[in-house]
Amino acid sequence: NLAYPKPTASPPGPAHFTKLKTPTTASPPAALVPVQSTSLSPPLLLRPQAQRKRSAMASSTQGQVITCKAAVAYEANKPLVVEDVQVAPPQAGEVRIKILSTALCHTDYYTWSGKDPEGLFPCILGHEAAGIVESVGEGVTDVQPGDHVIPCYQAECKDCKMCNSGKTNLCGKVRGATGVGVMMSDRKSRFSVNGKPIYHFMGTSTFSQYTVVHDVSVAKINPQAPLDKVCLLGCGVSTGLGAVWNTAKVEAGSIVAVFGLGTVGLAVAEGAKSAGASRIIGIDIDTKKFDVAKNFGVTEFVNPKDHDKPIQQVLVDLTDGGVDYSFECIGNVSIMRAALECCHKGWGTSVVVGVAASGQEIATRPFQLVTGRVWKGTAFGGFKSRSQVPWLVEKYMNKEIKVDEYITHNMNLTDINKAFDLLHEGGCLRCVLAMEH
Repeated sequence: NLAYPKPTASPPGPAHFTKLKTPTTASPPAALVPVQSTSLSPPLLLRPQAQRKRSAMASSTQGQVITCKAAVAYEANKPLVVEDVQVAPPQAGEVRIKILSTALCHTDYYTWSGKDPEGLFPCILGHEAAGIVESVGEGVTDVQPGDHVIPCYQAECKDCKMCNSGKTNLCGKVRGATGVGVMMSDRKSRFSVNGKPIYHFMGTSTFSQYTVVHDVSVAKINPQAPLDKVCLLGCGVSTGLGAVWNTAKVEAGSIVAVFGLGTVGLAVAEGAKSAGASRIIGIDIDTKKFDVAKNFGVTEFVNPKDHDKPIQQVLVDLTDGGVDYSFECIGNVSIMRAALECCHKGWGTSVVVGVAASGQEIATRPFQLVTGRVWKGTAFGGFKSRSQVPWLVEKYMNKEIKVDEYITHNMNLTDINKAFDLLHEGGCLRCVLAMEH
């Protein structure tokens, strides 16, 4: 088991997580057994009935094909089809997870729309979820059946050049397979419908009641955390917070501009507030978002439609020369340029968070960079998934970050097309789907 450390002021590295010995006895003890650890308080109590339930869960379906419900995307821009799919057992280095809750993210919509250059059909979308390990393949030791987990599209193998660089959270271990919708061990899918393979998506495919992922993409979390809430830490909220804390490293007193006040933009605002930013300016064309944004730390609101001047000039005028940090959370290349150019000469930093459509390019005058502005990008907010997602869960459990407040709708898997409509219409931050109903 993982020992969960108390949150600190900055995200911990892998060294903060201590392995605890797995019991070797086949039968559970007769009483509650405290698992002692210097970094866990109070001790974690393992109930015998919970251990028996964990073992039973593994034996009932382990090694078998599971038939369950999933939302299959057969074509771009066509309604998803909720139907029976077959999910093969995990092979070496793989984990099969029972997904209990999954949220919709704009990245799912982006791929479904056909704009994603890596988008493959038919596929099972979804990448922001939480569930329970059903079974594991050969060689998997970090998780076991019954563990509560968040599948992460950003892997962390802890062995590759990228993981060992100390410079990035990107991992190269399984990217060659997840980018083309298959598993690494045999370059095949674990999903099928009546014998026809269905592609994986982002290495997660959480719009299925059961999914198979690589073990390097599974973050084991506190079993007391509500899965229908912490599923959001698999993408959007973590990305926004990390863009501030890890990528930009915003300091106290900074002036921050946030372009786009969806879930990621609001998480950026929340992160900036916790970092001590003095002004957090929200930029959006939907004025209805400002009242909500204030609850996440936004102090001022600017609607580009209310001004004749380019938005970057508006912001430069408002801030005596420009902001210290800006964050583009939309995926629009013209706004990426505006976000850079509203930064202060000499030190302003702009972080690209949004994902632009295939083939799009960014542009600015070189003089913008020569005079000291910095353009950066971030993926998953710079967080190392397996090491640091559990830390984020603990911050949520200790009420140090918001999660519940981003959830505006709750639906069932059968309502997924309606949920996509809500997301596209802009009246929804996050819709969480219950997978068992």
